[in-house]
Amino acid sequence: MPRYALNINGQTRQAEVDADTPLLWVLRDELQLSGTKYGCGKGLCGACTVHVDGQAQRSCQLPVSALGSKRVTTIEGLHPQGLHPLQQAWIRLDVAQCGYCQCGQIMQAAALLKAKPKPTDAEIDSAMAGNLCRCGTHLRIRAAIKLVARGEGA
Repeated sequence: MPRYALNINGQTRQAEVDADTPLLWVLRDELQLSGTKYGCGKGLCGACTVHVDGQAQRSCQLPVSALGSKRVTTIEGLHPQGLHPLQQAWIRLDVAQCGYCQCGQIMQAAALLKAKPKPTDAEIDSAMAGNLCRCGTHLRIRAAIKLVARGEGA
């Protein structure tokens, strides 16, 4: 079985797994980073969203062998000191209900704000369309993103 040196949250982490093992399972099962969630396993729901070289990607669809030296950021590494402003906004606006999908949502929202610091409602809705929430908190998700875009997330 191949051994991979992975750049996860700014640290080199080792994993000995099959080449086609999805990053999701490496993170959860091998590296004990359980913030990234399994939702559908098909890349459709967004629960498994992480950043790969700063871009939001579905970790359930990304084989570990495709990473090479790319930088992976999970919800655990999103902010170097405590909670990211988006996490603070999620709490402040009581976005979470069951909470299962929120890590993927926050990772997607962080990628959006990095690319577009002042997104419109339409841009937020478009960026977040692939992150599903059965609890129906989509309006609060948009409000939390706008709060951070205005610099009021903390």
